[in-house]
Amino acid sequence: MRYVAVGDSFTEGVGDELPDGSVRGWADLVAAGLAVARGDAVRYANLAVSGRLLEPIVTDQLEAALSLTPAPTVLTFNGGGNDMLRPRADVARLVALTGRAVRRCADAGVRLVLLSGPDPSDRLPFGRAVHRRAEALTAGVAELAATHRITLVDVFHDAEVRRPAYWSPDRLHLNTAGHQRVASLVLHALGEDAAAHAVRSDSPETRRLLTELRYHRQHVLPWVGRRLRGRSSGDGRTGKYTDWTPVPPHAPQTSAT
Repeated sequence: MRYVAVGDSFTEGVGDELPDGSVRGWADLVAAGLAVARGDAVRYANLAVSGRLLEPIVTDQLEAALSLTPAPTVLTFNGGGNDMLRPRADVARLVALTGRAVRRCADAGVRLVLLSGPDPSDRLPFGRAVHRRAEALTAGVAELAATHRITLVDVFHDAEVRRPAYWSPDRLHLNTAGHQRVASLVLHALGEDAAAHAVRSDSPETRRLLTELRYHRQHVLPWVGRRLRGRSSGDGRTGKYTDWTPVPPHAPQTSAT
């Protein structure tokens, strides 16, 4: 099996940081889980970059993924989350771009697995607008999946992962438990016997004034600053595994790949 992942910070693995500062994430865990399930090494590539909008994911990352030699057998695709955070998100255009990705994978004979990103809107200061747009995008992607008979992992409507215990302090990215939850959902969708990861309970979530001020200073204001400067957290970066990387069959699913 040759598995490649494309997308933004969700697929790159932001929020699931390892002791050395690198990120792991659900896609790494899926590659390891596939290797364990098959008892054979899996070739794995991850071209996702934090901050990427959907158009460069489709035009750049997807094309690079389909150009890998040998060709991938499975490709996971997610994007649009960063577009949802922009003031004027054109949902119809985003659905059309996703449809373009669907057709390209079909033409290339590569199995495509679509993912809708998790819903962070409960804890974001601009959450209602984000939720409304993301709901519309998820509906459009679900229609594409049904029309073309493509596997869809609907993380957006997964009630479990909406709980605070699955989210990083920035309230925008999943934490380690969240990435483990998504990995289990993807492995199950791929036909592997993977129990859905779940945590037992949430820590109490408080919204005191000082907590909110600290959150805005550490996370919201830097994000706004990058937007005003026309910058992205992924500027100048490439995917973490841009060519096939072997994942051994006995790698534990909770370790780095």
